[in-house]
Amino acid sequence: MKSAGLIAEPERLSQGQRMALLSLLTDDDPVIYRTVREKILSFGPEAVDWLRPHTLSREPALRRRAQEIVLHFERQTADNQFLAFCLKNGEEFDLERGAWLLARTQCPEINIEAYEALVGSFASDLRERLDFGAEAKQLLNRINEYLFKELGFTGNEENYYDSENSYLNRVVDRRTGNPINLCLLYILLARRLRLPITGIGLPGHFICRFQSTAAEFYIDVFQRGTFLSKADCVQYLLRGNHSVREQYLAPVSPRRVLLRICSNLHQIYDQLDSPDEATRVQRYVVALAK
Repeated sequence: MKSAGLIAEPERLSQGQRMALLSLLTDDDPVIYRTVREKILSFGPEAVDWLRPHTLSREPALRRRAQEIVLHFERQTADNQFLAFCLKNGEEFDLERGAWLLARTQCPEINIEAYEALVGSFASDLRERLDFGAEAKQLLNRINEYLFKELGFTGNEENYYDSENSYLNRVVDRRTGNPINLCLLYILLARRLRLPITGIGLPGHFICRFQSTAAEFYIDVFQRGTFLSKADCVQYLLRGNHSVREQYLAPVSPRRVLLRICSNLHQIYDQLDSPDEATRVQRYVVALAK
């Protein structure tokens, strides 16, 4: 067992003391490991500078534990950035930016610009294939064919409550997600293509609406872009014993979209008995509900 002797205050931490901490970090004794980890965490984000090189160490234990601590700090930074975004904006904000910032709280290493470019490439492919003079349903059928057949996006019915269904980067990576995040992707494509599509938050389900001077109908993106009428949506509400309120069929603001995503995540983490994750997401819910 290694001794825990050379732990110092942050401003006095020498190279030798850092090396001692790193050595202790690989100790097999879980009590020593937790003590050293907490001490390193107490130095704050500055510890990342001297820990990061060891995330590539050839020693598996050091590599794994250095990566875990660096990830902790990176997620903490991403957490603060997302909370600041939620608190400083009103109902109408850049929904795409908010979705990527939320994704970064789970996967801080992601390149947001690269994901934005990927979604942009989807829209560019579609722009070349679409006849913008066609009827709305014909145009949207082409989008559905591209998104669900060519790219292979689908609703995750097998693992509906997987937390990864709620992070847009993982939805794009895995080509599957829950209703609200598949709708989010659909909306981001529509925005790039300048199509009048918005999100509609039904109780227990999320869909999209296309509305122009010539047509109005709803789109169940989770069901591969199935078209619905307003009467279909009213029947859905009645079957679920919900009152028929106009607000259920009205577009949802960007803030309410993110609030619903975070509320879903909170319930998932709570059911999975992941208290740290549930507490983290609960802070987002509180910030967005203001």
